[in-house]
Formats: sequence, C-alpha cells, structure tokens
Amino acid sequence: MAERAPSRLSLVVLTHNRRDEVLRTLGRLGAAAPEVPLVVVDNASTDDTVREIRRRFPRAHLVCAPANLGAAGRNLGVRAVSSEYVAFCDDDVCWLPGALARAQDLLDRHPDVAVLSARVLVGASGAVDPACTLMAASPLDGEPDVGPALVGFLAGACVFRTSAFRQAGGYWPALFIGCEESLLALDLLERGWRILYAPQIEARHWPSARRDASGRRRLLARNALLVAWMRLPWSAVLSGAWNVLAGLPDWRARWLALRDAVRHGRATGACRRPVGPGVARQLARVRLAQRRPAPVSRPPSR
Repeated sequence: MAERAPSRLSLVVLTHNRRDEVLRTLGRLGAAAPEVPLVVVDNASTDDTVREIRRRFPRAHLVCAPANLGAAGRNLGVRAVSSEYVAFCDDDVCWLPGALARAQDLLDRHPDVAVLSARVLVGASGAVDPACTLMAASPLDGEPDVGPALVGFLAGACVFRTSAFRQAGGYWPALFIGCEESLLALDLLERGWRILYAPQIEARHWPSARRDASGRRRLLARNALLVAWMRLPWSAVLSGAWNVLAGLPDWRARWLALRDAVRHGRATGACRRPVGPGVARQLARVRLAQRRPAPVSRPPSR
C-alpha cells in the first residue's frame, strides 16, 4: 500500500478553560475537514479540558502550554507543524466544509500572500461579522480571484503561510490578548508580504458566553496604544492614540489606559521600530476610507 502524502496544511486550535466549546468545535472540525492534521494548544486550562480532549479526540496532537500564554499560545502550535500552510481557529470557531482546501489553492496561486483572513458568519443566524464587512470595503488593491488587500486580519479565523509566520516571529507574548494580530500584520507588511480578505473561505463563530468583557476592553486599549507607539510613524502616533482613547467611556479610563501602556511597555522591553513609508501609506488609506460616511442609498427615479 502506497504511503499517504503528508498534508500541506495543518489546523491549530487554541483553547483555555472552555471545555464544552472546544469539544464541540473539535467535533465539528472533524466532520468539516477530517483529512486535515489537527493541533490543539491548551493554554494551561484548570478544568478537565486536557483529559477530555485526550479521551474523545486521541488523534489530535495536543500541546500543553506551561502557563496561559494568551494569543502567543498559537506560536506553540506552529512549532508543532511541518506543513506549508497553517490555519487557525479559536475554540468557538469552526471552519466550514471546503474552506481550507480553497485556502490552500489560493495561497498556491499567490506566493507573496502571507495570510488569508476568512469571512466569518456569526451564530445561528449566520450574520457576517462586522469586522469582515470592513475588510470587504478595504480600498487597497488585492486579487480578483481572492479579495481586497488588508492591513490586518482576524487571528481566530485565518490561514497562514507557515514560513511567513515564522519569519515575522509569530505573536508577541507581551500583548497576551488584544491587538496581537495588529502587530504581527504590520511586521508582515514591512517584510513585503501581503494580507488578503478571502470571502470564499468561511468559518462559523459561535461566541462563547465565557468572556471577561471588561478585562478584554482594558487589554485592547493598552495594547492598541502600545502597538501605535511601537510601529506607527510619529505623524500617526498621536492620531492613532487619540482614536483609541476617544473610544473609552471617560477621562479616568483614558488615563488608566495610558498608564497601563507605559508601564507594560517598560516592563516588557517594548521597542520602537516604525513601519516604512509604503506601509504607512496603506494604513492611512484604510483609515481615511473607514472615516468616510457610507453613501446614502436612494430609491430609483420614476
């Protein structure tokens, strides 16, 4: 009997203390993409997630992080794969049938593309995630057979060229959760890679009820400020920071976000390495397009 050729695409699922969600997702993934090698990274769960994965999904390659690494737990998953491409999803996201095969075909056709960001459908209704609506409206030229170019992507529903992920260093552990893909996207673009929105590859998101919304908002604000300082040119740092601060509820929250960003940056050795003019122009075009009001829909004249 001939040996089966190794898969050119692997799938990494990240989880932490959401046993029921990850077990449900692994079951769905097994039905949607049974041929794709599966790596599950457990971010030091304190429930019985690990035991149940081993019992119910023995074919999955389980990687146990020594502590909760946040988004950087995905780096451990990439270390465990030998495939040319790697798809990511969170424990409450499932790729739809055929999506990963299409992603592999698209990446084969476009060797300068590092990441494809998927079209994400939310919940039972299947409504398009608002972030995907923004991506679809990107003003940056992409590829006719894929979609527009982007300056970011959805970390929980994307397909990477493994070499590009490794070249850019993966997710910076100090960010933990929130804006981790923003920093990685800028580092990829600065290295000459492209990021595309690919609506023909779809994933379904079943949002978990187990979320610390207030804690996540604070991390998002801190990390957004930190990424702006680390990567934006000085001409854009102030406007980028103000965009973050303006979204916070009051001046106390803004002060705390600034304080958190400064303290965390010092503690983690964050260094400033601003992107070049080409990437800065892409960022400016996207931000200008997002500030413009949507055109008013008018009824046809009679």
